[in-house]
Amino acid sequence: MTTRQASCSCGQLRVTCEGEPVRLSMCHCLECQKRTGSPFGVQARFRREQVTKIEGEATEFARVGDEGNRVTFRFCPACGSTVYWTLSGFPELIAVAVGAFADVSFPAPRFSVYERRRHPWVIVPDHPDMQRID
Repeated sequence: MTTRQASCSCGQLRVTCEGEPVRLSMCHCLECQKRTGSPFGVQARFRREQVTKIEGEATEFARVGDEGNRVTFRFCPACGSTVYWTLSGFPELIAVAVGAFADVSFPAPRFSVYERRRHPWVIVPDHPDMQRID
């Protein structure tokens, strides 16, 4: 079984995940653009039992998404990197920022959401299973 560790920039906040994510998606919503400072965010969702360890101190920021679900982000109070978050609509899952894994072999996303807000120059991976959601 694959074990992966995600961390913030300074290494203080770390998450260890076992196995493959149940969902990989790139989000083009305006809030993800603001949160990441990038034209999209990429997340790997794992079942709670796959997240075997959370270490370090986290600061929380919560907001309500477009569909009414509360999203609670956990980020490092020292360096500010968002590492993981939970979604009230999916209490059995923990989402982890794919960039926090710093692993170029990490699988590509299979969902591209909020396509209507995608920057026109962003290229979505060409994969036969890719689902584009407006």
